Amino acid sequence: QVQLVESGGGLVQPGGSLRLSCATSGFTFSLYAMAWFRQTPGKEREFVAAVSWSGGNRYYADYLKGRFTISKDNTRNPVSLQMNSLKAEDTAVYYCAARRIWDDPMNPDGYDYWGQGTQVTVSS
Repeated sequence: QVQLVESGGGLVQPGGSLRLSCATSGFTFSLYAMAWFRQTPGKEREFVAAVSWSGGNRYYADYLKGRFTISKDNTRNPVSLQMNSLKAEDTAVYYCAARRIWDDPMNPDGYDYWGQGTQVTVSS
């Protein structure tokens, strides 16, 4: 049974940091590209960051401007998302996703597996 379980969300003040993790099981982690998406009520799921199966290629949404870092180490599980300089507009549910084919990583339709999400709230 495939599982992706996110953790590390919570409440943080503007300018603060959080590190999200996604633990996986039920598929060969080292063969899959991984990504993070986020979603707020009434909006479509939004791409945040993706990393190739090897961990060697990373892709970020333009709006992040270098504040987030995605990491994948195939000797370890999970995949992580380090989020720095957080802003109120980063408040969302963050989802981890996995895909076998490294093609168009920004498109959520191409992902094979999804986690249940973890809430991140940035507020003073």
